[in-house]
Amino acid sequence: MTDLPSHVEIHEEGPREGFQIEPGPIPTANKIRLIEALADTGLHHIQACSFVNTRLVPGWADAEAVVEGFKAKPGVHYTGLFFNGNGLDRALAFKDKLTINGSISLTASEGFTRKNLNRAPQENIDAMKKHSALQESKGVAVTRIGVMAAFGCNYQGDIAPAQVISTLEDGLAIAAEAGATIKLFSLADTMGWATPMRIERVINEVRNRWPDMTIALHLHDTRGLAVANAHAALKLGVTQFDSTVGGLGGCPFAGQPKAAGNICTEELVMLCEEMGIDTGIDLDALIEVGRLAEEIVGHQLPSELIHAGSLDAFRRKAA
Repeated sequence: MTDLPSHVEIHEEGPREGFQIEPGPIPTANKIRLIEALADTGLHHIQACSFVNTRLVPGWADAEAVVEGFKAKPGVHYTGLFFNGNGLDRALAFKDKLTINGSISLTASEGFTRKNLNRAPQENIDAMKKHSALQESKGVAVTRIGVMAAFGCNYQGDIAPAQVISTLEDGLAIAAEAGATIKLFSLADTMGWATPMRIERVINEVRNRWPDMTIALHLHDTRGLAVANAHAALKLGVTQFDSTVGGLGGCPFAGQPKAAGNICTEELVMLCEEMGIDTGIDLDALIEVGRLAEEIVGHQLPSELIHAGSLDAFRRKAA
């Protein structure tokens, strides 16, 4: 165990992650409404949309309209997800409004690479070489390596830490070839296989290999352990997490259509607060946005906190 961090940076992915998996069309105006409400809670990083194949992800066919429509709040970094040159060009059309971050996206599972991208692992490495070079050529610095299925996979089973290390080494080789400098590793529990023990084992292995690299976590709550996993990571000093308001979202290619989505932003914030860790986020305001998200999608979301309310709200009543 290391010293607890004094501050944690939370990257909100509710709009992008959530609206990609909702079965019914979400009106563009409601997507904009949620993005603007999130920006008023103290969040400084919001993934607002996804510039992906609209045939595969029809929920983001209106990505351009959403970005054009929301009013950007000063001090908030808005991003859009992209995986190829077409998506990059679509994102770059809004470079005055969006923060365009270059990244290398890999997976520690061959089975999920084939299911998610319809590629063999080497095909994906080759594609990432081309994509990394393209990003750098267009002035988008590649600074991040993301590894999906870093803790386990519905199609391949347990993923050994050594496989995560090997995948990160592949990413660093791709970055070196493109002339990129990597500053962050993002490890994703894409299908909810992580447990606190797995979190400790993988993070410790990665840190043993690259002690100075910043590690971020993207946790899913598929099996109800996301908060426990975040707690384990916080005790290891992890300072950056992805999350979604209300627990919106999930991976459409994970083979579990009824699974819960990502770790709930409001539950992560409350965990941090109760541990004495600052997030800069107004928890009660965020809970209200979670309720708004539930209203927008028209069904109950996984978050318990948007129904129960914060502890501080009850402390104030008791006082």
